[in-house]
Amino acid sequence: MPEEPRWLNECEREAWLALASLMFKLPGALDAQLLRDHDLTLFDYFVLSGLSMAPGRTLRLSALASQISSSLSRLSNVVKRLEQRGLLRREPDPENPRYNRAVLTGAGWDLVVAAAPGHVAAVRRFVIDGLTEEQVTALREVACRVTHQIDEAARLPR
Repeated sequence: MPEEPRWLNECEREAWLALASLMFKLPGALDAQLLRDHDLTLFDYFVLSGLSMAPGRTLRLSALASQISSSLSRLSNVVKRLEQRGLLRREPDPENPRYNRAVLTGAGWDLVVAAAPGHVAAVRRFVIDGLTEEQVTALREVACRVTHQIDEAARLPR
């Protein structure tokens, strides 16, 4: 007979529902600002931003996927679209041609530089400025802990 689920108590349920609401609302709010101002999704922005901060503005696709918590297939579709817009290019990795890497173009650099101030303002508006310094620290710690638990679960055999 299956074990009885460990039901959430009232406090846990309220915390879960608050987090779920945040997970659904925040990406849409950040997407809306980026789409309106720069014709970018939040995911597009993370791809371009990740490349902009990498040495030589270049990363292996697998490293970029890991950095932005994406599957390679999702990243490949977005990279293809961004490549068609001239914002990055794909090329074989010279260290191992079996791998591809993404290289931020000048147009991609210009766009991410132009988009960054509005994105940061939206992050401040929706997240940071409404919190105390202690709450920002707690938010970081909770987000890192939950992410770690997800990563650990993904490593376990099913």
